[in-house]
Amino acid sequence: MKDFTRLDLLFSLCGLNCGLCTMRLNGYCPGCGGGEGNQSCKIARCSMQHGKPEYCNQCEEFSCEKYEKMDEFDSFITHQNRKRDLKKQQEIGAEAYRAEQEEKIHILEWLLANCNDGRKKTFFCLAVNLLELEDVRKVMEQIRTDEMFGGLSLKEKAGYAAGRFQKVADERGILLKLRKKK
Repeated sequence: MKDFTRLDLLFSLCGLNCGLCTMRLNGYCPGCGGGEGNQSCKIARCSMQHGKPEYCNQCEEFSCEKYEKMDEFDSFITHQNRKRDLKKQQEIGAEAYRAEQEEKIHILEWLLANCNDGRKKTFFCLAVNLLELEDVRKVMEQIRTDEMFGGLSLKEKAGYAAGRFQKVADERGILLKLRKKK
């Protein structure tokens, strides 16, 4: 959207974790308010009409009617926890939230470099995005300390890592699939 820019390109105005998105990882999107490739959206227009807050949770009207059914379906990134993530960012502060997100990005990059058999990118993006950082850390510790992991083929590593994340997601009642509109 013309004239819509933001400082934080990892966490969107509306609560998407852009730094954990396949479109951003592939270089197709600069992130919310990142200039070229940045798509227009009703939330960006709303922000411009309300003094351009960096995040919706800084607006007096948050959480407004735009958030009523916002988390029901996903696009190329999960929309499942936008309100929750905005509230968490507000509670712990933007710097602390960004530090958590940067750690998750680093973990995701490692997973994609070492465990992606060409079929797990979206799965790993979802797992790292939807699981709490502590759970992601625990899974990574299991992966890194398992002596047999190093001897596995790439396909086996992908299955092993995905299985560990799926187990934790199942325990937490978290669906690690994009929810498409029917």
